Amino acid sequence: MDAKSVAQRLARAGCIMPDAEADELVSSAVDDASLERAVQRRERGEPLAWIVGTTTFNGRRIRIDPGVYVPRPQTEALARRGAELLPPDGRAADLCTGSGAIAFHLMHEVSSARVVATDIDAIAATCAHNNGVRVVQSSLGGGFRHDAFDVVTSVAPYVPTADIALLADDVRRYEPRRSLDGGADGLDVVRAIVADAARLLRSGGWFLTEVGGRQDVLLESALAVNGFAAAESLFDEEGDLRGIVVRRR
Repeated sequence: MDAKSVAQRLARAGCIMPDAEADELVSSAVDDASLERAVQRRERGEPLAWIVGTTTFNGRRIRIDPGVYVPRPQTEALARRGAELLPPDGRAADLCTGSGAIAFHLMHEVSSARVVATDIDAIAATCAHNNGVRVVQSSLGGGFRHDAFDVVTSVAPYVPTADIALLADDVRRYEPRRSLDGGADGLDVVRAIVADAARLLRSGGWFLTEVGGRQDVLLESALAVNGFAAAESLFDEEGDLRGIVVRRR
């Protein structure tokens, strides 16, 4: 089975980028039997990264284990901004790290800095560890000391519960719900992280988190109460909100 025939099957299954995905599946397969199994998994909607075991994040390949949230391309800009704000001798904490993608990027872009991460999920923490990230299995930032970090980043679940039904079928069927569902307005976990970030950051430190919709406005009061200055909102090329960057006073 060649890449062209694989791409045709993926296109019929509804994959958006069948040619690129076919190339990945073909190159990662050890024989025709393993390729057939991989194609069938993708046809059922299983994430490509789980099947081939890796994905690309900011130009680098990282490991993705089955059951671990797959980092999105829109998160790359937030990771790049975090690296720009991290001093060469600084410290960064990535909360809800998942595969460790953001921490991995910070480690490689600012190699002299100290980067640590947390995730409550054992499978995710193991995946991040296998990506070379120093990770603690913990809820948010509870295991770290106060005023210790220059940068705190996070991609917490931020999809409003009612909007879960609007996600793509394969996302709802396969990706861990705890990595997606953020409660009524999507900000239950994010608000907790705001409070943790305020505790972890040194004065003048930076907090970056992924949000969407109008959640930058909805977070204004929580940010102010926790001692942050006005947030800078990050938008993609289509004008959609992708995150915020905010500094501790």
